[in-house]
Amino acid sequence: MSPERERKQTASGPLYVPHFSPANYGSFFLAGQRCTPPIDVVKTRIQIDPALARRSLLSGGRLIVAKEGPSTLLTGFGPTAVGYFIQGGAKFAGYEFWKKTFVTLAGDQETAVRYRTAIYLGAASVGEFFADILLTPLEATRIRMVSQRGYATGLVSGFTRLLREGGVRDLYAGFIPILFKQIPYAIGQFTVNELCHEVAFRSMSEETRAELSPASKLSISLSSGVIAGFAAAILSQPADTLLSQVNKGHGPQGTMLYRLGALARQTGFKGLFAGLGPRMVMTAGLVSGQFLIYGAIKHAMGAPPGVEIYKESKKY
Repeated sequence: MSPERERKQTASGPLYVPHFSPANYGSFFLAGQRCTPPIDVVKTRIQIDPALARRSLLSGGRLIVAKEGPSTLLTGFGPTAVGYFIQGGAKFAGYEFWKKTFVTLAGDQETAVRYRTAIYLGAASVGEFFADILLTPLEATRIRMVSQRGYATGLVSGFTRLLREGGVRDLYAGFIPILFKQIPYAIGQFTVNELCHEVAFRSMSEETRAELSPASKLSISLSSGVIAGFAAAILSQPADTLLSQVNKGHGPQGTMLYRLGALARQTGFKGLFAGLGPRMVMTAGLVSGQFLIYGAIKHAMGAPPGVEIYKESKKY
């Protein structure tokens, strides 16, 4: 069923904004879940373990399994599953909400299209900020469990131990690094995905687009998601490396910004991008899979499509 639309008539042209109900946002939240613990364990270990620093995802994973057993790859599964379920849902729902809000504030279609990149950037950043408030304590628990073998047996024991020993301060010690990591990640994920779809659709008429085969739609979504995943990994990699080190307790005492600066200088440019290859593989698959699953679940739940503000090609 088509969503109800709010129509604003202006001198620059009509602006059509979908009306999203609380149930729609609930659908966006549920469709935004994600979970990829085994690859994330290997990626985190490559970043913090000098013995794995030069390893690829495959060789690093083999070495970990050979030394510590295959069950090691499921370390941190609880915090990862719960944390990224909550964060992923909040991020996708938040992006839909803030994009709609910023499009509405633009006032007319021409203005919204002109500033569409700023709208994508703003919606991704603000949505991610609030999602990270929920994610940070669970991410701190996950990294501590992955980096310190035997730290805890599961989510509850790891979370309570970290809270007991370090308090709320340790749970949120990585909040600023997470923002530095996740906001660029979200910008790459959502903005690049939107722009890739725009490039694909720009030369198509509405009729052609409506008649696209499922295979064509899948190809566009998959390729857009892979490119967005590469962008998200590259943009967020330095902060991802620093986050792993901060949660392991590395770096001097002082404010978080001071610690990040000191760790960045100590790690060096090359070190900040340690593990980028495995993470690009992980992120490309993760982001493309997320968008495919997100769209499928939204469709299955009868949720409306998001706001579209693509720039159309001029017709001569």
